[in-house]
Amino acid sequence: MATRREFAPAKVNFGLRIVGRRPSGYHELESVFAPLDWGDDVEVEWRPGAASSFRFELTGPGATPDVPSDERNLAARAARDYLDRAGETGAVSIRLHKRLPAAAGLGGGSSDAAAVLRALDRLAPKSLPPGGLAELAVALGADVPFFLGSGPAWVRGIGERVEPLAGLPDVWLVLAHPGSRLETARVFAGYAQAGRRPGPALGAPPELPPASNATAGVWREALRNDLEPAARELCPAIETLQARLQALGALATGLSGSGPTVYGLFASRPAAEAAAEAGVGLGPAWTRVAQALGSG
Repeated sequence: MATRREFAPAKVNFGLRIVGRRPSGYHELESVFAPLDWGDDVEVEWRPGAASSFRFELTGPGATPDVPSDERNLAARAARDYLDRAGETGAVSIRLHKRLPAAAGLGGGSSDAAAVLRALDRLAPKSLPPGGLAELAVALGADVPFFLGSGPAWVRGIGERVEPLAGLPDVWLVLAHPGSRLETARVFAGYAQAGRRPGPALGAPPELPPASNATAGVWREALRNDLEPAARELCPAIETLQARLQALGALATGLSGSGPTVYGLFASRPAAEAAAEAGVGLGPAWTRVAQALGSG
């Protein structure tokens, strides 16, 4: 039995613009996605055989009751779909050590699924035709294609158009979460029900410089998220956390995806760590210092 281990990073969105809506109802977006140095660990074992079987094991601090611990988990679905699409059979065992919270806007489930796809693609090379892995990723979820890569990207469409992004600097963040879930579908529904309409496409990613007091204005403009008003209406604690991060010295704040995780941008690791320590008493929220990994 061959084994492959993969790191499944969280991501943040540096800005998110809604620029269209497809007849299917899906909204089209433009966003800079950046992976973090924090995430889940995925171990996949595969033994070819005449019949297929699947075993899924979930552990870790993120293995809460709202995270499926069976075949409903997106990571388990990814394994089954991969073998079906590739025409392969065999015994697959997945061990997922979960750190990332569910429904937090950090892409945890999508990253886990992509890690399984990457692992199986290496354990069963040439099983899929060219482009097959990307097609399978899109079918699993809008964020999954991004996580097939390893660096930041300019993401468009419903998430299927992923362009690696050069020149993005590493930056330090303080992540803050209000302690409650926020379902993506509810946020998009709130966006639509409020009569908000897609705006013009930027057409190109913003140029994001190293974080400093001198560049704070550039970052504040770039981090605009069109879903933020709807997310705040559903979860008022988002605004409270952003105000607290600003008071703690954040150069800019943003909402990751549809939330409810928010983040503050800091010029250095010591500055971020000092802010996180000072913000320990943020009510039901948890905070974490993380590095958003750039193109280097």
